[in-house]
Amino acid sequence: MVEMVRRFLRGDESQASMTSKLRRSLVDRGHSIQSESAVGRLLKKSPESSANPFPIYRASVVSRMVEARRWTLGFVLLFVVAMPARFRAPAEAAVPLKLETSIALPGFSGDFDHFAVDKKGGRLFLAGEDHKTVEVFDLNANRRIKSIAGFGTPHAIFYLPESDRILVTDGDKGFLRILRGKDYSEEAHVEGLAGTDSARLDAATETLYVITGGKDVPLDHSFLVAINLRTNEKAGELRIDSNHVEGLELESSSSRMFINLTDEHAVAVVDRKAMKEIARWPVGTQADNSPMAYDEPHRRLLIVCRKPGTLLIMDSDTGKVVTQLPAAERSDDIAFDAASGRVFVFKQSSADQYELLAKVTSEPGAKTCLLVPGLARFYVAVSLGDRKAAAKVLIYRVLS
Repeated sequence: MVEMVRRFLRGDESQASMTSKLRRSLVDRGHSIQSESAVGRLLKKSPESSANPFPIYRASVVSRMVEARRWTLGFVLLFVVAMPARFRAPAEAAVPLKLETSIALPGFSGDFDHFAVDKKGGRLFLAGEDHKTVEVFDLNANRRIKSIAGFGTPHAIFYLPESDRILVTDGDKGFLRILRGKDYSEEAHVEGLAGTDSARLDAATETLYVITGGKDVPLDHSFLVAINLRTNEKAGELRIDSNHVEGLELESSSSRMFINLTDEHAVAVVDRKAMKEIARWPVGTQADNSPMAYDEPHRRLLIVCRKPGTLLIMDSDTGKVVTQLPAAERSDDIAFDAASGRVFVFKQSSADQYELLAKVTSEPGAKTCLLVPGLARFYVAVSLGDRKAAAKVLIYRVLS
């Protein structure tokens, strides 16, 4: 084929001759070439063309070289179409996310923390951890509509649709702040929560479990505190021998709670009714286990470790790590959709089998996220950190 192209460039081989030889070559290799096959479609004349579908001015060597490139490109495309299936590269996995737009946040510095969503009201909330604000976005217009000031270091956010209230943990002030959704004014706050950060809501009992204490206070231990949201008072407390606690998950079918003890490279199992630690399971050689999700039907904990970036799958009955896969480092959130079996961006085939769907590009500084299945949207906060680029929120469409 290379020699054929060389002869064509020298003018020793006509296009018709090359086309004929190519047809014979493909037929000899077992391919049936019909008039409307890939070859036929490639060489079919357009209404604008002359009798020669690729006009060549033989006086111009440059024109001939350009034509050769076009013809060779056509050949490459044809070769891929005609190639036997056993030689083809496997088809690319469908990308589960498509970047739809972004919301720039000029003037922000430092890190963002977690999101919450008001689906009925079409609002998205984001904790500006280092900016000392909670940012409010219009989900329909994809724009920022409010910056709520007065925080120290806001971390976890929860929206309660029944009462239109917003809960925000504030580690610097040691408060749980409770805001009215209609005007963002403070309705109440719970004090005595120094260093409060991670939290998990038990909507069935109207109890918020928050983590306090730890290295930011500083203490060599932490506390799990239960807050009764009917009375806005503490309902219980458990000391935890760990100074760095991250993700928490609740089991709806029992009183168990699972807590990532990051500095201990372990998961604590707590009876949240008795406020008692009942087990502690190591995560293995990985370090900095941070975000966590719970696949309760399969009884599997989905844990992301940062050193190295790893997705761990842990049996929630035994604490055994049954699967682990490479994952993004510096992740501070995990998004699991039980309905589709996706741990973004992995696909769950069974309780212990997962595969990477695709590598989706975000931006440096992207650490926290929120999946909203009802809107088919995936939100990612890009923290400025030490970079000079602008902070922003990336908005992805979730593809089926």
